[in-house]
Amino acid sequence: MIAPPLDTTAVTALVGDATAAPSQHNVQPWRFRFLRESGVLQLCADLDRALPQTDPDRRNLYLGCGAALFNLRVAAAAAGREAAVRLLPDPADPALLAEVDLTGTAEADDDLVLLHPAIGRRHTSRLPFSEEEIPDALRDGLCGAARREDAHLVFPDAWHVRSVLDLVQDAEGREARDPGVRGETARWARAELAGETPASDGIPAEAFGPGRWGADSPVRDFAAGRSVPGRGWAPFEKNPHIALLGTAEDRRVDWLRAGQALERVLLQATADGLVASLTSQALEWPELRWAVRDPTSAMGHVQMVIRLGYGPEGHPTQRRPVAEVLEIA
Repeated sequence: MIAPPLDTTAVTALVGDATAAPSQHNVQPWRFRFLRESGVLQLCADLDRALPQTDPDRRNLYLGCGAALFNLRVAAAAAGREAAVRLLPDPADPALLAEVDLTGTAEADDDLVLLHPAIGRRHTSRLPFSEEEIPDALRDGLCGAARREDAHLVFPDAWHVRSVLDLVQDAEGREARDPGVRGETARWARAELAGETPASDGIPAEAFGPGRWGADSPVRDFAAGRSVPGRGWAPFEKNPHIALLGTAEDRRVDWLRAGQALERVLLQATADGLVASLTSQALEWPELRWAVRDPTSAMGHVQMVIRLGYGPEGHPTQRRPVAEVLEIA
């Protein structure tokens, strides 16, 4: 069935939900263009927000845009609309990542609707988690969520978790020795509190979490040696629950699918009462990325390392006003 035409208020609400997605360093590398006559919403990469030092091939940019695309699908379903997606629809326009036809109505029992409340509750938590085990049923559900988006989610065994933690530490050392990467991180991870800066992007100091004390952790230290007033130290879990999200191939379209799978997993985890943080440090160095993969799985390429568990929710990070990222034509 054909849905009623979307007005400006409805489109703004959909894009507002889409932009709640995570992105590397919270750069929010997306733009949207709504074509009023056709009812199509285009998702474009904002290449001015690329991270040339940290993400030279723009893989993480595509992951962030894919996560925003999944949020858009969830929001559309909650509004009773079907989101018919075409990925990379125009080879002549590499910045155009997807077109979403919003003219159809969705089934009332669409399972995406159940994830809609989690969009506003999902926040990256860089705080310590408890040592409590994640039930097998929840793990299986998260793996199933990834499969729904043509991706794989694997919970590696204890030996491989230790290997991943070692690779993260290796990547941290490489980053510390690379002034270009350090400078890019400092640009987006600000030592000021959110109320002390007018910025509507990046990571404010209160979202850094405490400094690590004791055991290794996959949580990235965005302070990077800088002094952050009021920031304390805390012990993190000794045996973090790590999941690897990946795809069979490693093309641009796979990155977009992985981004959708990532957000589906994160929203499902939020709905299940879990909290999460992401780390891509070991994936940002080609010579380390291959070693992160679990050799016993069918996963060809790891796209993200996810830390999951029970603990306090993370601090919200600011978002750009929809008016800055949405064009209506």
